[in-house]
Amino acid sequence: MKAMELGRLIRALGLNAIQIRGLECASACALAFLGGVERSAEPGSIGVHKASFTPGAFISTDDAVSAVQELTSQTIRYMIEMGADPALLELSLQYEPDDIRYLSRSEMERHRVVTTVRDDSTPVAQAPTAPPPAPTQQAQPPLDLSIPTALSGRVLHPKGAAPIKSDTEAKASDLVTLRNGDRVAILGTQDRWYRVRADNRTGFMHHTWVFVDQFNAAPFGQRHVQVKSVRTIPEAAAVLQTSAIPLSVYLATNGWFAITLEGTYDQTRATALLQAHKTTGGIPDDSFMTYGTTYARKICCD
Repeated sequence: MKAMELGRLIRALGLNAIQIRGLECASACALAFLGGVERSAEPGSIGVHKASFTPGAFISTDDAVSAVQELTSQTIRYMIEMGADPALLELSLQYEPDDIRYLSRSEMERHRVVTTVRDDSTPVAQAPTAPPPAPTQQAQPPLDLSIPTALSGRVLHPKGAAPIKSDTEAKASDLVTLRNGDRVAILGTQDRWYRVRADNRTGFMHHTWVFVDQFNAAPFGQRHVQVKSVRTIPEAAAVLQTSAIPLSVYLATNGWFAITLEGTYDQTRATALLQAHKTTGGIPDDSFMTYGTTYARKICCD
């Protein structure tokens, strides 16, 4: 917390930040460094790792989870405020406090830890040469907008379980309730419902309740943060071009295109990202967290 306060003070005073490798800046110092208006650092001089509680401190599990969520949310909000990429927090969470990860030059540039990007091109005297041949335009492969045939999957529902229904409507009776992770065979699709078989029962499950093996949206159980849904590719391209935040586009089973924050997250980080970006106005207020079970194919961008 103090590091972020210091960073905001540095920004308020309009100061720049320079970091050399001989005087490394790690942990809380890295957060304070982000406060610089202009930031320059040598490779290997900035180190990050996950936060930890004071050794010996007594804290309940519930309080610990709440504290981690609050700190994560505040850190993401601070990084966005300072112009850095919140994905830096994702990287830092992979390393324990006693295993500091020092950033390379390309990582600092990619995560906007530094504002100065080194130009490796140095002009040198050259003998006159013939002009290069005009480049030939490479044909771009067409976008694959087909929806893969759903053949099998696993139950995935925010409540941890979902029923197999006797018919294709929410009011239909439940034949059996399956838990998240239970496998189903998909026999066909009707409207927005899959006809499925499991536990010797055949019935219907809504598209949003089944993680389909043949789709390529995300790892099982990870969340997307959806910010918009549009009908056409040109509409999706327009959103990507005007966004300051990296986004991805998925073809959904209803034929629309879902636009999400780049990447997928566990529930804690997805919630923190959602709240932080809404607070700063980076995404619409109606953005939401989802398993993306209806995302059939990723269209853009890696």
